[in-house]
Amino acid sequence: MKNTKKVPLEVEVFDLLQQSAMMTAREVYRFLLPHKLTVSQFGTLQALYRHGPLCQRDISDQIIKTTGNMTTVIDNLEKRSLVRRLPRDSKDRRYNTIELTLEGKELIKKILPQQTRAIKQVMGKLTAKDLEHLKTISMIFCISS
Repeated sequence: MKNTKKVPLEVEVFDLLQQSAMMTAREVYRFLLPHKLTVSQFGTLQALYRHGPLCQRDISDQIIKTTGNMTTVIDNLEKRSLVRRLPRDSKDRRYNTIELTLEGKELIKKILPQQTRAIKQVMGKLTAKDLEHLKTISMIFCISS
């Protein structure tokens, strides 16, 4: 028998949450492979599609990435002509506004239903009651952050 050390319940639950989030995300985001998109790139396209043009900092807040990482993500999306940087405001050059191109809009509209199907398939393992409970728990973490 394997000798396992007892850990506090909070640590055990945190580890399980982290593992399940990583495994679930891996399953859901498989649909991105044929489109040669990373999860961060997809999140950026999705944020711009839902909210319209955003400054780089707002995108990083939306997808929970550092602003430094966002520069690389946006550079790569721009190389593929999926987003464009708008000219900076001459009054405040700190803000770099990003918008979807027509190609970016077409791609995100095409793949959002694939994401929905993937999420429903993965999350369909839970009952509606479990999903509501998980939603309530998740909201507690989001509000306290």
